Amino acid sequence: MDKQNKLIILILTFGVFGILNTEMGVIGILPSLAEYYGVSVSQAGLLVGLFALAIAIAGPTMPLLFSGIDRKKVLLLVLAIFVLGNIATIFITNFTVVLIIRFISGLFHPVYVSLAFTIAADSVKKEEAPKAIAKVFIGVSAGMVVGVPIVSFIASVASIQMALAFFAVTNALVLIATLLFMPSMPVKEKLSYGSQLRILKKSITWLSIIGVIFLNASVFGVYSYFAEFLTSVTNMPLNTITIMLFLFGLTNIIGNIVAGKLLTQNAIKTVVAFPFALGAVYILFFLFGELTIPMAIITLIWGIIAGIGANINQYWVMSSAPEAPTFANGLFLTSANIGVTVGSAIGGYFIAQMGTQYVILVGFISIILSLVFVFLRNYRYNNVQNNPLNSRVS
Repeated sequence: MDKQNKLIILILTFGVFGILNTEMGVIGILPSLAEYYGVSVSQAGLLVGLFALAIAIAGPTMPLLFSGIDRKKVLLLVLAIFVLGNIATIFITNFTVVLIIRFISGLFHPVYVSLAFTIAADSVKKEEAPKAIAKVFIGVSAGMVVGVPIVSFIASVASIQMALAFFAVTNALVLIATLLFMPSMPVKEKLSYGSQLRILKKSITWLSIIGVIFLNASVFGVYSYFAEFLTSVTNMPLNTITIMLFLFGLTNIIGNIVAGKLLTQNAIKTVVAFPFALGAVYILFFLFGELTIPMAIITLIWGIIAGIGANINQYWVMSSAPEAPTFANGLFLTSANIGVTVGSAIGGYFIAQMGTQYVILVGFISIILSLVFVFLRNYRYNNVQNNPLNSRVS
């Protein structure tokens, strides 16, 4: 990989950090935002929920819509929308208007992220693509997990306005770097909308999408209530929980790096092994959830495995439709967000019915369902590969 490609991937990594941090960073300051906008905490939660809904809606459509335009111009457009949206949320105190702004930003989220994965993969040799994508995923993990305690810290030592300004500054810096250092990237081979939509006719695409929904639900169905688990089951103090969440984010990044190597060496074995590794971690959660030191160690391991899982999800959908990479990445983002929604909803149900420690069950159920679709997908792939009449996986 030459210096220019390394710089491009670095900019994209910080870019997805800014985009994902705009989405998830508000989680740690929801009570403060509720007070700032004059609404309840549950209403403030719509700042996250509507953003995720916009991503789920736009995932399959928006990347497809922009697939034929110069990639640099698209990146700049999305970053500009996020910068303006971030700035507006600082000064506008009307909650409804802020929700509309975040919903619009959410619609453009999958455009940038799916394009970042595609550009990273195109910048290296085909066999090195998982490693390049894994580097971009560092920004995804940092934005989703590490950004939360950073924004919370800024709000606690400065103000809620400064915390919101962090989103704007981050995206503005990436916008400047993209403008100055990224070359023009016209689409060399424009794919028609019809040719890209054709991947939806392939059974392997749908098996991959459903598999990813359950794979992501197996992680986020538990992680969504991790702080509550540490509070009510492990009895950790609030400052220790903040440290645990931060450590989870750091090990998540390590998992991204490990995933790039594993997927490059043997992707299928990595995907099949992941649910079993995650299941083993959840057994440890259930057995030692009340003990602080074992939980700290288990959390570090879980963070690494979760980081690997994020890369697996992208690979699983992308590899099912390599002929339409940007559209496939959009489908990945939609399926991943549906997984978060499904997992968190079922996790909340188990907590309400059985108690917080039983949130682990949503992880186990999702793992079992994901394995079904992983094996069905592998069976379909092998069946087509062994049939000489098929030139493409269908």
